[in-house]
Amino acid sequence: MSTTPLDSYRVFQKLHPLSLLAQLTSRRATGCLKVLTGAISWSLYLEEGKLTYASYSNQLFDWLDGHLERLSKQIATLNRSTRMQMRLLFEPKHINQSIAQADYQAICWLVNRNYMTKEQAAVLVEELALEVLESFLTLKEGSYEFSRETALDDLPKFCRLDLRVLVEQCQRQLRSRYSYSAPDVVAHVQSAPSQYDAQPINSVEQQISSNIDIETNTEVDNNINVETNTIGSSNQFSHRQLRKRVYTVACIDDSPTVLSSIKRFLDENTFTVVMINDPVKALMQILRSKPDLILLDVEMPNLDGYELCSLLRRHSSFKDIPIVMVTGRTGFLDRAKAKMVRSSGYLTKPFTQSELLKMVLKHIS
Repeated sequence: MSTTPLDSYRVFQKLHPLSLLAQLTSRRATGCLKVLTGAISWSLYLEEGKLTYASYSNQLFDWLDGHLERLSKQIATLNRSTRMQMRLLFEPKHINQSIAQADYQAICWLVNRNYMTKEQAAVLVEELALEVLESFLTLKEGSYEFSRETALDDLPKFCRLDLRVLVEQCQRQLRSRYSYSAPDVVAHVQSAPSQYDAQPINSVEQQISSNIDIETNTEVDNNINVETNTIGSSNQFSHRQLRKRVYTVACIDDSPTVLSSIKRFLDENTFTVVMINDPVKALMQILRSKPDLILLDVEMPNLDGYELCSLLRRHSSFKDIPIVMVTGRTGFLDRAKAKMVRSSGYLTKPFTQSELLKMVLKHIS
């Protein structure tokens, strides 16, 4: 069984679920991530970085049947008789019997027998994925394996889900649930908490801050008092906070509008702005300019910002230079990718002059 550089089975260890998912999406991985923790296993199937199915092993067919029973209120063919027939065909009869991803095969059988449509199966798969991911994100210990060859390779795929969007939904649900729960409530997946290692719901917020420790433009230095879009006060602040020298800021973005805005926002008496609109040629231009800070757009043709940041960090000249990712995306998974490539900060588009200065000065003053 072949594996990706994400690692084959590791010993029981501390897990960072968001980081694992970020690696899979950034590498556009195809295969199955299996995570083991205690008696429970989680399986996430991907195709080109998109999620095609997700499940966990605990009370597998009770879990699937529960979802199908709820759907049966809208889909009459998913009645009790149909579900019992499905379980007889696919549910293992004893603990040692194994049917490769039996629950997904059961869903395919329901579609093939016209008990549900492909569109209805896609809705079911997304519901299952959200529930699995919600529990997966609370894991803090276990072991994992990524396999390119999977039991789903020859089976039809009903949807290809964006992990970034799903993670955002799960985080909102976890936060909402915690707001109505006591702090010591433990997230569970249709089983007693003692059956597997999980995290308290409130610790997901702590995990975000520790695992995805990316500074954003919403963080405000207590010493900073810049009026939004007030050019005079911003310039005065620049001179007051910085040593008397000119700083070089390299801006890599394929948008001329963004580049010109950054150049306009940064005081020319304090900053020399090097504008680079071709990410492929960026490395040589940055080497020549020797910047004090790099502002790097995430979404560019030919080479995205995460890849370029990773390349820069491998070069001895840039291992300690602040690199701030500039993007319209604000999701947890995007921040995880930024942390993976060792970026220094995260600036969200569209940004004001004040927000840009706060980020720049934070990293070079």
